[in-house]
Amino acid sequence: PVLDTEDAWVSVEGPVSIVELALEQKRIHYPLVEHQFVLCTILYAIMRFSLKSVKPLALFDSKGKNAFFKDLTSIQLLPSGDMDPNVLSLRQQFLAKVVSAAVQTLCSSQKAKEVSEEDLFPFEKGKNWPTLAADLAQYLQVSEDVVKRHHVCELYSYGMDHLGEE
Repeated sequence: PVLDTEDAWVSVEGPVSIVELALEQKRIHYPLVEHQFVLCTILYAIMRFSLKSVKPLALFDSKGKNAFFKDLTSIQLLPSGDMDPNVLSLRQQFLAKVVSAAVQTLCSSQKAKEVSEEDLFPFEKGKNWPTLAADLAQYLQVSEDVVKRHHVCELYSYGMDHLGEE
């Protein structure tokens, strides 16, 4: 970008302006940032629902694992469309665990004093974990329909038929 400055400001001495510093920064490779975001979301879900025996890095192939340890300004090879079926199976199992844990938490919170999940966790207000899992499925190359079907099955199995119908 071209920044026009007035003549009076050209002769000013002092530290470099924040605009000039920002323009000198390298551009971030946005797909790499998205890749980091997916890992953060996975780690948060594991922590939030206390999921046992989940290895977060096992959900990524070798290119994906290597990309986590690179500078965000570098252009890295990210996982392509062809994935190992074992990794896809692990991803699908993980998303199913997240959905199951979310429904179980919702069911137990409603049975105990009719308290909603938002009241128990106010900082997560508006966060719908099954929907988040379906969104995460796009990034993890898992079919959203599989995640949504699992969500409906879980709702029916916990006796929340009215939500399952929706």
